[in-house]
Amino acid sequence: MTNLLNKTIMNAKLLTKKYMLLFVCIMFATTGVLKAQTLKINPRTSTMTILGTTNVHDFETKVTQMSGELVINSSKKVESLNVLVPVKSIKSKEKLMDTKTYEAFSATKNPNISFHLTDATSLKVTGQDIEVTVTGNLTMAGATRKISFKTTGKNTRAGVYEFKGSVPLKMTDFKMSPPTAMMGMMKVGDGIVLKYHVFLEGSTEIGAL
Repeated sequence: MTNLLNKTIMNAKLLTKKYMLLFVCIMFATTGVLKAQTLKINPRTSTMTILGTTNVHDFETKVTQMSGELVINSSKKVESLNVLVPVKSIKSKEKLMDTKTYEAFSATKNPNISFHLTDATSLKVTGQDIEVTVTGNLTMAGATRKISFKTTGKNTRAGVYEFKGSVPLKMTDFKMSPPTAMMGMMKVGDGIVLKYHVFLEGSTEIGAL
């Protein structure tokens, strides 16, 4: 009888230990998941502008819609960054210019411009100020090219970051034909510059990098 009682107590202790171990594992796993934080682009406060030239005058178009998210892992390092811009959200003050832009992108076939981060290097943090070199795959008009550019940012408050900079691009690198108008009399230059000022917002638990 005594042996049976001791065996029962021992089994109960082993079972309790297994449940405790399982509980600890679940807690660690859950904590790891919770520490990965996502910041999303705020389209109301963010801006993107495309600057270009023609043989007649310079031009400027604005991006009116954008979405994207930045994921920061438990070590407070950038895990991923994805940005999406609908081609037909690019607007100028001239309807003809917009039509020619959409044609150059083949917007019906390729409705979106996307960027996917592959690497973030040369990170420098001074107080709330951030400098980093971003590398990733940019897809326009159905063609994808790897680009790298420097960006500066700031942790404006807990869970909120702003980044700004400019990216020079060539349409022909993406197999795009620069638009023409007025029976070919007006020609758009191959080079354009994308200026951005993007605000990313997430949980206040993210804090500073």
